[in-house]
Amino acid sequence: MSKERASRTLVLGIGNCGRKDDGLGWKFIDFLKEQKIEDLDLDYRYQLQIEDAELISNYDRVIFVDATKEPTTDGFYLRPCSKVGMTEMNSHSLHPETVYSLCSAVYDKNPECLIMGIEGKDWGLETGLSSEAESNLERAKRYFIAHLFVYL
Repeated sequence: MSKERASRTLVLGIGNCGRKDDGLGWKFIDFLKEQKIEDLDLDYRYQLQIEDAELISNYDRVIFVDATKEPTTDGFYLRPCSKVGMTEMNSHSLHPETVYSLCSAVYDKNPECLIMGIEGKDWGLETGLSSEAESNLERAKRYFIAHLFVYL
């Protein structure tokens, strides 16, 4: 049985700050923690796992934030998270769409899920973000505060 949470929104930052721009998801969570937004739960993940389906089943809204190599128009994208077939699952790590599908199939819960991908350029083994990633992160943060904060 899942326990009730005061917050109905969860933001999961996915990544690895030791792999340069792969740390974008974590940097986004760091930013949100500094904002001290009430009723918003924040968490860090190196990668998504099967257990995260249970976690997100406790929320009305989930935003997965991760670095992307995909070219974007504005340095980031925000899109709905769609369900996928269970054949998309492997045991090493999962995509947000798979976690969402598991949540629906196993827990019969369908939180509103969004994916924010922030474009990165450098994936080397060092800490810190590239200048391009820093700029893209700033755009994503401004968008979140201007548009999503009101929505939450």
